[in-house]
Amino acid sequence: MKKIAVFTSGGDAPGMNACIRAVVRATLNQGMQAVGIRRGYQGMIDADFWEMDGRSVSNIIHRGGTILGSARCKAFHTPEGRQQAYNNLIANGIDGVVAIGGDGTFTGARIFLEEYPDIAMVGCPGTIDNDLFGTDYTIGYDTAINTAMHAIDSIKDTASAHDRLFFIEVMGRDAGYIALYSGIATGAEEILIPETVTDLDTLIARLNSNFENKKNSSIVVVAEGDDAGGAFKIAELVKNHCRYEIKVSILGHLQRGGSPTCMERVRASRMGVAAVKALKEGQSNIMIGMVKGEIEYTPFEKAIKSHTPINPMLLEMVELLA
Repeated sequence: MKKIAVFTSGGDAPGMNACIRAVVRATLNQGMQAVGIRRGYQGMIDADFWEMDGRSVSNIIHRGGTILGSARCKAFHTPEGRQQAYNNLIANGIDGVVAIGGDGTFTGARIFLEEYPDIAMVGCPGTIDNDLFGTDYTIGYDTAINTAMHAIDSIKDTASAHDRLFFIEVMGRDAGYIALYSGIATGAEEILIPETVTDLDTLIARLNSNFENKKNSSIVVVAEGDDAGGAFKIAELVKNHCRYEIKVSILGHLQRGGSPTCMERVRASRMGVAAVKALKEGQSNIMIGMVKGEIEYTPFEKAIKSHTPINPMLLEMVELLA
């Protein structure tokens, strides 16, 4: 292994820069060359490569987003696109790649490696959704739930001042981890997530019970992928049956941005260093994860297709503490 490239793909996540920094510096410290690939798989196809040194990643550990950029790439879905990407990697002497991203990124990597196994590739889980099997925390998740928590705390202040019910939508198309953890942390009365079935009649009954028991405000945290719909749709369905004045707030992409938390930076750095170590050991087609504080390797296919179930005790807590 002489030259390792790193790229970010899919949705950006706080902590990606910390991981890039760790990959580059660990690569250089092992006597190898480091290359950044701009704009994910699109940059691989376009040969948009950046020869990096230690100064290339100075003063980025605290920054959100990704200095390498990210892009959707339809061309990589084609054999011709993947062939071009492979040709560019070979032409530039790149024999190892660290992919930072989520399930789409790793799906692309798995298909690529089936066709071109002579390029070693490992992944670091970069997604705020925390929806990859083989790691307790993905890069970006801790920052996202803290961002959501602070936003919900602020909304609670105005909800209490005006006797209002707020439906607050957070990200989570297929996984409800952001909604669940930020909802518990902010004392939400209800938390609606894709992993459970939402009963609107029960929801309305509980909210009206809160009103009758003199609760001057209520907060419902909704994951965008909840089976009953997003926050606006659910609010519309319950507004004629609930005694609160109803407001809706969509937190949106602010959850993706911001300076990563302390633990985010540490975990991302550990994963980046572990990715370089894995490549040097001859590993490929795996995702680097952290389970119970220790680094673990999970095959891409298993990381993508398997899912870590929601802890039922957390769901029980929501009922007990509401």
